[in-house]
Amino acid sequence: MTDEPSESSEPYGENRQRDVYASGMLADDPPDHPVRYADLERKGKEALSEEAAAYVAGGAGTESTVAENRRAFDDWRIVPRMLRDVAERDLRVDLLDQELEVPLLLAPLGVLSIVHDEGELAVARAAADRDVPMVLSSASSYTMEEVADELGETPKWFQLYWSADPDIAHSFIDRAEKAGYDGIVVTLDTPLLGWRERDIEQGYLPFLDGEGVANYFSDPAFRDRLDVPPEENEGSAVMEFIDIFGDPSLTWEDLAALREETDLPLVVKGVLHPEDAERAVECGADGVIVSNHGGRQVDGAIGALAALSGVVEAVDVPVLFDSGIRGGADVVKAIALGADSVLLGRPYAYGLAIDGEAGVGSVLDDFLADLDLTLALSGHTSFDDLDRSVLIDRRGPGSDGP
Repeated sequence: MTDEPSESSEPYGENRQRDVYASGMLADDPPDHPVRYADLERKGKEALSEEAAAYVAGGAGTESTVAENRRAFDDWRIVPRMLRDVAERDLRVDLLDQELEVPLLLAPLGVLSIVHDEGELAVARAAADRDVPMVLSSASSYTMEEVADELGETPKWFQLYWSADPDIAHSFIDRAEKAGYDGIVVTLDTPLLGWRERDIEQGYLPFLDGEGVANYFSDPAFRDRLDVPPEENEGSAVMEFIDIFGDPSLTWEDLAALREETDLPLVVKGVLHPEDAERAVECGADGVIVSNHGGRQVDGAIGALAALSGVVEAVDVPVLFDSGIRGGADVVKAIALGADSVLLGRPYAYGLAIDGEAGVGSVLDDFLADLDLTLALSGHTSFDDLDRSVLIDRRGPGSDGP
């Protein structure tokens, strides 16, 4: 995190409130987009096809893990402090040798063309306008090069779904380096797709419609596997993609070998157990993302926040947090429990569904305002101030995760 800041960050909270209230009361122009998450989710689903809404919202099995992610946040309560001069705040953090304006990255969400025609391109433009880093999914509907062009100088990481064909994994990493990505995020929790009952009921997998495969169809290593190019036989190319998407035979030794493929920072995503975090670091990981994939992989798993403290205590590398982030208080809690930054997922997908780039931008503007005000009203001016002493665990002592 930052040491002594040279100047304060933009006052997101007051600026957003001023603009919204002025528009609503002086110009009779209230916000066009939902503010509360429940409304955002509802309107986002309404804007989507039934199949796409199920795909975005769904989790594994009974979706108890999705619910558990939120319950884990409710276990921790913020204890606000008073009269501490919070007139100026600094939201910046240092992460893997980059200074970020806010401790927030956009999580890698795949197949965003089923949400909005401009998919990841619209998300990238909204992120770039606000200097919020984006983690791009391997399963994006536009190529990593196209998205990098939209992001420009905004920090950007590429998320790797580890293909059963190592040549494709190596090619993706090489392309990400050449396109200017600042890091590689390797997702560990998806060697196979989880049992997602909403999608099973719909009989729907968007990849079979040729969605979310732009990086594969444009990749020389993938194209070398095909008898004819995807442009000539998309169906055959899609089935080849399905066959090589994941690899359940991977081991820690494979991660160590992958580490040798790039000089970029390598971050692993999907870790919940401290011993797995330790193994990842031993294999060369530069950072760890505590995540249960938003509840999409293992039904009945622990809430991701319950795993955070144990992972932070186990490793001496940056730890990020993903799964269940919905508002500013969630960020404060996660950072107080040791996270260096967080990733935001479903909320921006719903913003994209409602109004494309403008919808994503509205979600980010509201989120950053909420974060800024929550930090200040809790009695703090920097994320350096936060540790577990700013929270109470309403479950009582001895109730942390693994």
